[in-house]
Amino acid sequence: MSGFSYFCYMARILILEDDTTFAQLLDGFLTKNGHEIVLVTQVKQSFKQVETNTFDLLLIDYRLPDGTGFEVLTHLRDLGLSIPVIVMTSFNDVRTAVKSIQLGAFDYITKPVNPDELLMVIKNSLTKKASKSIEPKEVNSDFIKGKSAIADKLYEHISLVAPTDMSVIIQGESGTGKEFAARTLHQQSNRADKPFVAIDCGALSKDLAASELFGHIKGAFTGALNDKKGQFEAANGGTLFLDEVGNLSYEVQIKLLRALQERVIQPLGSTKQIPVDVRIITATNDDLANSMQQGEFREDLYHRLNEFKIQLPPLRDRGGDLELFINHFITLSNRDLGRNVKSISAEAKALLLSYDWPGNLRELSNVIKRMVLLSQGDVAQINALPDEMMISVHQQSAPGNSSDLKAVNEQNEKTLITETLIKVRYNKSKAAKILNIDRKTLYAKIERYGIE
Repeated sequence: MSGFSYFCYMARILILEDDTTFAQLLDGFLTKNGHEIVLVTQVKQSFKQVETNTFDLLLIDYRLPDGTGFEVLTHLRDLGLSIPVIVMTSFNDVRTAVKSIQLGAFDYITKPVNPDELLMVIKNSLTKKASKSIEPKEVNSDFIKGKSAIADKLYEHISLVAPTDMSVIIQGESGTGKEFAARTLHQQSNRADKPFVAIDCGALSKDLAASELFGHIKGAFTGALNDKKGQFEAANGGTLFLDEVGNLSYEVQIKLLRALQERVIQPLGSTKQIPVDVRIITATNDDLANSMQQGEFREDLYHRLNEFKIQLPPLRDRGGDLELFINHFITLSNRDLGRNVKSISAEAKALLLSYDWPGNLRELSNVIKRMVLLSQGDVAQINALPDEMMISVHQQSAPGNSSDLKAVNEQNEKTLITETLIKVRYNKSKAAKILNIDRKTLYAKIERYGIE
């Protein structure tokens, strides 16, 4: 274990994990590091815990016998709680983990879990305010300064629209840096000396969204004990950034449209209208045009928001920019972790450049930080990268030939593992024991074969 001082205070942590052996290991390890741990094995049990007890952090498995981590995140949102959540997931579920961040998770970590990496991720969640944006501003600082043709075009579009008051939709996969693009638009605008207020609409419950945006007066609804100023007022004169705007309910969409058209807001429970001067920038992981066609998003609001659209490219389409980002994240990780990684072995670099990065910049940042953390010397080797990453790259490049003996044997192995997991209700410790392999090998095979 490294000698870093990871924690500033003791935290109360709820662990939701159905693999009891692994859960007990986590319990012992985190208790040793000064934390109070509560263990549960089912989603319903976690609901009861968060409803009746206070926690500083939730550490939850994604796949559970009675549900998924998504349900826990949704439940927290509906309760109006903003507890930092770390999702533990298999490597094949990175896309799912990234999706969980849209629902309010602070970060994710892939299994098998490395102790130093776990401490690092927990430290980040306890020392920073939980929000949907994992990356600190520095992590994104080269996001828009790549040297590829697609980066040049993106930067040109932002420079053109930033000085105007046009409403902008930023569209892109999760982890591509939508909030950073919005901040850049604000910083290059005529409103740069005024507030920039960011709201994650995906993390707002249906009942609280209108209050968060427009404010409320005392007594407006149960629990409204004082007057509250809405974020429209907080951003007055500046820029209001609405991330995952497609998650707003139809009723709130109507109120938002009125605020944009009439430039006034009305706090809940009040008859008073408050004038506001706010530039709106929205972001979405999905195509709002499709939501509009399905009747889930108002057409008039869509056209009001879509005066200019910026499409952020996924990392896999950014060509030579990937290597710039790798070097940049190494520099940041050296600084944050007290390491001195100066270069990457040719083998490790080839793997990084071959991987398709479903989690985009966010995933790249996490992988590089883990790599630097596990590198004791000044050259990072391939063994500092997740084993599952190599398996994923090999799967992408392997020719599909089901007639050879190896493929047949692998199919039989996949079938046996799947049947065993079903038999033990996905208790991976029991499955590994029955199969006579260790847990790390089992996790690697689950990833390799894409077993759900």
